[in-house]
Amino acid sequence: MSQPKVDKDAYYVVIKKSDFTLTVYNRNHVWVSRYPVVFGSKDLGDKMIAGDRKTPEGTFHIVSKKVHSKWCRFLALDYPNAESYEKFNERKAHGVISPNASIGGGIGIHGTWPHEDFAVDNYQPWTEGCISTKNEYVIELYNLLPVGTKVIIEP
Repeated sequence: MSQPKVDKDAYYVVIKKSDFTLTVYNRNHVWVSRYPVVFGSKDLGDKMIAGDRKTPEGTFHIVSKKVHSKWCRFLALDYPNAESYEKFNERKAHGVISPNASIGGGIGIHGTWPHEDFAVDNYQPWTEGCISTKNEYVIELYNLLPVGTKVIIEP
């Protein structure tokens, strides 16, 4: 017997970088679960350019999911999206970043290297800008959240 298909609006995710948390809510804004997460840089500011290891802020959506050989599961986000390009181009126009800078990409939610869940326990920044949680938690998220789920990343 197959499981019923969950629609993309059944849940949404709020990631609070300052609290190192990923919280899942249902469509009625009721808290479902919360997970500890880590990022790439000790500087929790917004992603500025490719390679800065910062996690982008804004509203994104899960665009694909896959079992990952290094990080257990990977839920890819639609970064960069229109909102990301708008901020990026505004920063270029105001001289905040180099006119030759690249916006980057490949951001997602994933697990840790095998046997390295301690990185999450110790709040170690280790990713290239992605959101990482323990493998057991990313499996729960992978099984719960369908492609299309909204993901809001806040400072």
